[in-house]
Amino acid sequence: MARTLKAPWKRKAVCALVLACCLPGAWAWTDKPVKLLVPAPAGGTMDVIARLLADQLSADIGQPVIIDNKPGAGGAIAVQALKSAPADGQTLMVTASNVLTEIPHVMKTGFDPIKDIRPVAAVARASVVLVGNPSLPAKDLKSLVSYLKATPGKYSFASYSAGTVSHYSGMILNQKSGLDLQHVPFPGSPPALQQLMGNQVTVMFDGIVTSKPLILGGKLQAYGVASKKRSPHLPDVPTLAEQGYPELDFSNWLGVVAASGLSDPMLEKIHAAVKKAAANPRVRDRMTAAGFDLPDDLNAAQLGQAVKVDFDRNAAIVKTFNIQLNQ
Repeated sequence: MARTLKAPWKRKAVCALVLACCLPGAWAWTDKPVKLLVPAPAGGTMDVIARLLADQLSADIGQPVIIDNKPGAGGAIAVQALKSAPADGQTLMVTASNVLTEIPHVMKTGFDPIKDIRPVAAVARASVVLVGNPSLPAKDLKSLVSYLKATPGKYSFASYSAGTVSHYSGMILNQKSGLDLQHVPFPGSPPALQQLMGNQVTVMFDGIVTSKPLILGGKLQAYGVASKKRSPHLPDVPTLAEQGYPELDFSNWLGVVAASGLSDPMLEKIHAAVKKAAANPRVRDRMTAAGFDLPDDLNAAQLGQAVKVDFDRNAAIVKTFNIQLNQ
């Protein structure tokens, strides 16, 4: 009889807990609006992730989540804004890992990506594809290299900022294939793609997320994916490794980072909220449809270690291929 009397109370307690977790604000770490800085212009890969994440986070925590695009200086403008804000979880940054692991090797960013930034949570991974204007007569990478070599000094490759994977990849392609493509950096992927489609630049290594709809729409042609395996988003496009360029193996994780002063308890709360938002089926499906891949399931400490590993790897790439800002 005693157990019979207690059971309803237990059931009520469980139901109350479930209800609380389902209510808006149950996952909140704050009772104020949250700002998400983005070190890229609207429409780019990082901005796409930020807006998908912001909508769901806002619903989950019951507070406005405001996007603040601060492109330029290799991400340094956004990072400085992050560092200048109180480290209380009200101001965070949505970024691609290259801002932390690639750009600082070739550009004076004014911040230490290992000491000044705390990775909070990765929500997606993005791969890179080599694309060109459809007017190019070459329809595969071998023909493209031959075509570009036939007129030295005439052609160029765009990047979505010096010091990024799109810059690294272009320089490696230059050196491994004997090309002399001139590097033309832009403050983000959208303006670079506009120039590429306008035929002002010749080719570009771009994120699949931003190039995929243009490839499928016939506005760009793809020559190879910079990864060891073919992308499920472009299954008919061979990898660059398949075509003789195994060094061109790049992808970035995308997620939320904070200033280094953020406390451990606050970081864990934000980590849980971000991962919950990213795991929402609607968000996950939209990310996949946009061309993102699922990230490795790492906690904040493991993600910080992964940043260090990628940072050291890219330092070796910069040294090996003598990649410089003015190239």
